[in-house]
Parts: sequence; structure tokens; C-alpha cells
Amino acid sequence: MTSPLDDGLHGARVLVTGAAGGIGAAVVAAFVEAGAAVAASDVRSVREHPATAWLTMDLRSPDDCRRLVDEASAALGGLDVVAHMAGLLIRRDELDAVTEADWDAQHDVNLKASFFLLRAAGRLMTAQGTGGRLIAATSQGWWSGGYGGSAVYAASKGGLVSLCRGLARTLGAAGITVNTVAPGAIDTAMLTADLGDRALKAIVAATPLGRLGRAEEVASATLFLASSRASFITAATLNVSGGWLAY
Repeated sequence: MTSPLDDGLHGARVLVTGAAGGIGAAVVAAFVEAGAAVAASDVRSVREHPATAWLTMDLRSPDDCRRLVDEASAALGGLDVVAHMAGLLIRRDELDAVTEADWDAQHDVNLKASFFLLRAAGRLMTAQGTGGRLIAATSQGWWSGGYGGSAVYAASKGGLVSLCRGLARTLGAAGITVNTVAPGAIDTAMLTADLGDRALKAIVAATPLGRLGRAEEVASATLFLASSRASFITAATLNVSGGWLAY
């Protein structure tokens, strides 16, 4: 039985970035299950993947952002959806330990690359003349500020929310929606790699649903924003944090 959240996704041409990560891989699998044709991309290559095409790309270069959009469009015959899940988190225990390289790396991946990638996708979708969906992964930290040494990461994700609101205003006339999905504490390597048991238990205790989220739950929210059910939603940030963040 087809889920109502799959509306408009069967046969859709979708680019997913950050596809080797926990959330990105779940997003790819969800779109494939919904019947979409998916071009998956990451800085790392993956041998086994359900996507229609795999494109290895380092998005820190604006030229590579444009090239990724062009190659994904060529592989799929156009683009209807971009789910930009790529991100970089560098935790430092003390603010004084944050280096300029830490700052630049996170802003290059989380904010700069997002602008050039989504701008290129917006241009392509505008030229196609059939509208489209642009969805980017931010973080609950865009609103709350960073936890566990992630102040710089949170700043970059706050910039991403503001960026996508601006893109939504610019691209709306072309029928292109631009939204962000904001995961809270999701059980992935990005969250758990540098946090001890005490910190994880404190996060769970602060989450009304009393557990960490699953990557598949973020994927479901992403598919909703890509579906026809979200046709009049743009410039929005969908909170997927189990209630840890409330707004």
C-alpha cells in the first residue's frame, strides 16, 4: 500500500548529498522506496548503494557544486528534488581550542557549499520550468545554540536556515519551495562519536519522547517536504527533535 507521504515522489528525480552518512543514507533509501530515481553524492564513495547513480564529490568547491548538479541532472534526465544532507561537525571541549581552520571547514561545508549547490539547483529547476523542491539539513542547534563544543557548527547551521529563507523568497516565483529539516539528537556517528555516556543520557533525559531519534525519522520528514503534501510550505524549518527543541 502506498503511503500518503509518497505523493508526487514516484518517478521524481532526486539528488541527495551526504549520502554516505547515517541520515543521508536513510534519505536515499526512503526516496528509492518511494519510487524516485536518486543520484546520491558524498565526498566518500560507497560500493553498495540503492541509488540510481553515485557521484563522488567534494562540495567545498563552488565549481564542484555546479558540476554535481549538472552531473546529477544528466544522470537522471533533470532534477525535481534536492535533499542536501551533507554536513560537518568538529567539536572542541573549550572555545579557546577552536581554530580558524575549524571555523573555515565547518562554514565551507555547512554554509558556503549550501549556497552554491542550492543556487545551481535553483537555476536548473527554473530553466526546467516545472518547479521543484530544495531541502537542506540544519540542526536543532540553529535555534538553541551548540551543545557539547559545537558552537561553531550551530552558527553555520543558523546561517543555513537564514539562507534557505532568502532562497525561498527568491525562487518562489518559479514554483520552487525551499525548506530545512532540523534534526535533534539522532542516533548516528556524528552525534555519538565524541560524546560520553553521561552526555548522551543527559540528552535523552532532556528529550520529552525519552530516546534518541532514528535516521529514518529524519528521512520521513524530508520526504514529506519533498512530497505534494507540502506544496504550500516554503521558508519553513521542520523540527525533528522529539521535543528537545520546542518552538
